[in-house]
Amino acid sequence: MDLDLEGIIQCIKQGDENGVQIQLQEFNKEYAQCFFFDSEERDRRKQRKLEEFRKNKVRDYDDSDSDCDQYQQEDRGLVLRQNLALVLVRFVRTGVKCPLLKVSLRTLRILSRDKKVLGPLVTDGALLTLARLAGLTAGDPSDEPADPDSDFYDHVIASLAEAKVLPRRSEEDEGEGAAEADDDGGGGECFVEDDVSNADSGDLDGGGGWPGARAVDDAQGGGARHKALERGRRDRRESKPEREGEEQEQEEEEVEGVPPGEEAQRKEALKVLCNVVYNSTWAQERFSGLRLMCGLRERLSSGAGGSSSSSVQFYELRLMFLVTALRRELSTQLQQEGGVSIFTAALESCLGVQWKDQYECVLDPAAPPISLEASQRVIEILKILFNITYSSHRQEPSEDDAALYRHLVAMLRVCLMRKCLLLDDTDELQGHTVNLLSAMPLQCLDVLLTAREEPDSAQGPGVNMECVHTLVLFMERRLESGDKMKEKLTPVFNLLTESCRAHRETRHYIRKHILPPLRDASHRPEEGSTVKSRLVRLMTHLDTDLKHSAADLIFVLCKENVSRFVKYTGYGNAAGLLATRGLLGGRGPGGASGYSSDSDSDTEEYRQVKDRINPVTGRVEAQQPDPMEGMTEEEKEEEAKRLIMLFNKLSRDDIIQPMGVDSEGKLVPMLGLRDNSLTEEVKSDSENDGEAEERQKSKP
Repeated sequence: MDLDLEGIIQCIKQGDENGVQIQLQEFNKEYAQCFFFDSEERDRRKQRKLEEFRKNKVRDYDDSDSDCDQYQQEDRGLVLRQNLALVLVRFVRTGVKCPLLKVSLRTLRILSRDKKVLGPLVTDGALLTLARLAGLTAGDPSDEPADPDSDFYDHVIASLAEAKVLPRRSEEDEGEGAAEADDDGGGGECFVEDDVSNADSGDLDGGGGWPGARAVDDAQGGGARHKALERGRRDRRESKPEREGEEQEQEEEEVEGVPPGEEAQRKEALKVLCNVVYNSTWAQERFSGLRLMCGLRERLSSGAGGSSSSSVQFYELRLMFLVTALRRELSTQLQQEGGVSIFTAALESCLGVQWKDQYECVLDPAAPPISLEASQRVIEILKILFNITYSSHRQEPSEDDAALYRHLVAMLRVCLMRKCLLLDDTDELQGHTVNLLSAMPLQCLDVLLTAREEPDSAQGPGVNMECVHTLVLFMERRLESGDKMKEKLTPVFNLLTESCRAHRETRHYIRKHILPPLRDASHRPEEGSTVKSRLVRLMTHLDTDLKHSAADLIFVLCKENVSRFVKYTGYGNAAGLLATRGLLGGRGPGGASGYSSDSDSDTEEYRQVKDRINPVTGRVEAQQPDPMEGMTEEEKEEEAKRLIMLFNKLSRDDIIQPMGVDSEGKLVPMLGLRDNSLTEEVKSDSENDGEAEERQKSKP
């Protein structure tokens, strides 16, 4: 549809709020699901032309003028959207009534998806206005920066008229080059806002990421080009399509003491802030400079007591997640200001936790699953807590911090054990719980094991293994899915590895499930569908972090014993970790003394074939004929010389590099190994000569 911005401005000037609302509702309905604007249509047109060219094998040059017209029309559309954002930011400051204010904020939310339109939305005045409408500040509209003069709308209309004339003049002066210049964003100079400059608009490409949207650079011509917003995954909490008008307004949640419609206004303003903060590094910096973080923290502190509806609190949490993920200093600030205790309380409120002991929550098997809204809020809280505690596992917590973390781990146990309405939500909740558990200090994780034993629960020697069992099942599901393996598997591998190092009972229980005693050695360790086979296959994965984390888990389950590790995985699969740790010589690390004494785990079936197992492949190989059978000693010597010559040629041409194991168990080039050996021999000879001279001198 063609945006009638001049019509909207005339309705605003005449006080025709009904006319403004109708036109904005039409815009919102048209672009509700649009994440691309002009680039979407441009990509479709390019694809059609490419298909026509492949079909006809002839490039049609007759439409070049129409192409220029289309590009110019796209740029005019961009100018209209930029100025629409500018007009609406000014309009919502003037005390608009709630229904129209909600529609205007929804239009701003749609516009804020496009990085090219962010200019009017990242000024201090715009951010303060949005923060006030979102309930983050209690300021009065008169306290915000002054607006332009009374002729503001006339200036916008004049700039639009000038923008229509500019492409024609450029076409006369520069020909086809005008289309390329306009495509680079030249139309953005039509802003009439005093505190928006071209320099500011150059800093609008934000970084970071979140599950709802991702940015991609559709023009690789450098940082001056803007980025288009890629369609992201829709929140499951909003599974129904958006509906405009009264039907949706009737479904808005009502909160006691809050005027009707105000919660919907807050939610829309928060959505706009989420898009702006995500897309603009300048907005992220100003979010800190304008002290909006304090207002958001206070809102979330009071929201734990039920002063906000669930949907509004969700977007408050989403905004806090974005801020803490994109600005490291704000994450640190939140931690220092008691963020862990604030969001631990919020988590407790969302889960409705009841306490059985100081660090033990009641787990009722008959309890209903976590609702859709509550599960999404819990997930956002877990993500925020991870942002502010991700380095805690490297630090020694104080006594008060340790008590707080243990209190949090007790609730994370509930997150692992409870189910959600949807299976995908349960998996996502457990995934973020694992991420946060991996950030907790190791000494606080014993809370997972000290819960009282329940009937039918997985039990170890004197401890409750139900939580560990859930973690193992979670790991198995992610191994079977095979999707985004590094992101989904590395956290649970690291958590289980560190837990096995710290807790003997955990290691025994997990080893019984993953590394049962070997009985069948006729297959390679990586063959099959067992958990062990899948883990061994990952040990040779292309991704270094993933293969090391999988190998570390098996290595710790083997008590970091090299021979046992090779027995279960085969030397070929184990070589990567052994080389990294300097264990190719077969000696275990010094830290292995912390494990209990080794026990003979060989089964009778394994002992019978042990001597016939190939240590490289880890299985019993079929008897192979001797390749040198029937050869004389001279022929064998000649064959050996030929092989040496071939290896030397490959080495001289840098095709291969002969390696050896040094005294520290690490791989080094053979030349370096030989030099080290010669140095050690010379040093040893000199020491022997020195001792001999001393003995000669000591003789009478």
